[in-house]
Amino acid sequence: MTEPIPLDLARLRRTCAECSLQMLCLPAGMDAEDISRLEAVVQRRKPLTKGDSLFRAGDPLRAVYVASEGVFKTVMLSESGEEHVLGFHLPGELFGLDAIGSGKHRCEAVALGDARVCELPYAHLASIATQVPSLQHQLLRVIGQSADRDQDHVDVLSRRQASERIAMFLHGLSDRYRRIGRAADDFVLPMSRDEIARYLGLVLETVSRGFSRLHEDGIIEVRGRRVRILDVAALGALTHGCEGGQPPQRRRSGG
Repeated sequence: MTEPIPLDLARLRRTCAECSLQMLCLPAGMDAEDISRLEAVVQRRKPLTKGDSLFRAGDPLRAVYVASEGVFKTVMLSESGEEHVLGFHLPGELFGLDAIGSGKHRCEAVALGDARVCELPYAHLASIATQVPSLQHQLLRVIGQSADRDQDHVDVLSRRQASERIAMFLHGLSDRYRRIGRAADDFVLPMSRDEIARYLGLVLETVSRGFSRLHEDGIIEVRGRRVRILDVAALGALTHGCEGGQPPQRRRSGG
């Protein structure tokens, strides 16, 4: 008779509380042996600090990643050396999927601050997924979520009005914070205004003016990088160019 596999469930709950794979393990979905098998291949990287690269363009596919703490941006450099921000990756979101097709990364992942990462070696992960159907199903789901975020970015860039792009960015970020169990209407932006501008295809001054306008209209409250969403409906209306309704009334303070 084999010895039972010891599991520290309290540690697993602390470690995986915000992981995009959490529903495989907690509270159910995999037995003790499957959980142990998955935990055995997950590697915890040494802490990263702001500006550290997790992988660079041209690096071979070795793993996919989930940030357990901190936020990452993925970027590409133009021929002139200008940085284009492709996406932001919150705790619990799987990233590094850009290399699955070609076997090489097409972009660079950079930490926006102090961060910790769970690294899932791709070869081992693919092997385990064939043996554990629930893992395979979950991987397909989070890959689908990643594809949805890419499509959202395309939708943002297709909008002509800067106000729509900024509103869509904040609305989408709010939804993503809600999905990982964080406050969706009061959060600190992990990225700078300049990084937001590079993501939205705008200039820094336009983004700054856009945030100020939303603040003056009473839709959000901005204090440095802290954002409070005061009028969810109005923010949602702006993401659709106020179609189907009247633009929100301006609520400037003062007489």
